[in-house]
Amino acid sequence: MKDIIVLAVIAGILLLAGMYIYRSKKKGKKCIGCPDSGTCTGCCSGCDHK
Repeated sequence: MKDIIVLAVIAGILLLAGMYIYRSKKKGKKCIGCPDSGTCTGCCSGCDHK
């Protein structure tokens, strides 16, 4: 019974995280974890676009 509860909690956390990512991408955010995601160029990992 404890295993089912633990699995349900983990599944719930993953579901909520997936919904957050889906909604953020649908709103047009390129970098979800970036504090400047509304105006971010999409290159938060330090890459150089030339």
